[in-house]
Amino acid sequence: MRALKLIAALFLILGLAACGSGRDPKFRTYTGPAVTKIVVEKDARKMQLFSNDRVLKTYNISLGFAAAGHKQFEGDGKTPEGAYFINRRNPKSRYHLSLGISYPNKADVAFAESQGKKPGGEIFIHGKTGYRGDNRGDWTYGCIAVPDRQIEDVYAMVRDGTPIYIYP
Repeated sequence: MRALKLIAALFLILGLAACGSGRDPKFRTYTGPAVTKIVVEKDARKMQLFSNDRVLKTYNISLGFAAAGHKQFEGDGKTPEGAYFINRRNPKSRYHLSLGISYPNKADVAFAESQGKKPGGEIFIHGKTGYRGDNRGDWTYGCIAVPDRQIEDVYAMVRDGTPIYIYP
């Protein structure tokens, strides 16, 4: 009888452990220094998260398939250049997780309209899930992509309103 109770208790413990916390593991927590800015160097294919003047993390990135130059028009395949900020989060992104970049700004819209075109939009830092290619090289339509495990960290570390500086 005692062995039966012990086995039942073991199954109960295992059953509760299997339920876990109910929390999606892609949502991580971060308790380190605040990220005060993001710097992207397109030529080097690097993105760095800073806390004041200290680099917290450096990531290798993929960019828009036409990476050279500043994004000007919808569909041009370029990643924007300039000063923007993180303005939204998408926990249900088709690319795992994503952080929105505030492109286009007023100057971007004005330039595109002066050329009779649309500036495009929906520029994000995101993961690589959802891309059907080999995830090497530049493949986005203007976004900044990192591996899924890394976007989980970036998503946890970066807050809305964080400035992002994207350099050629």
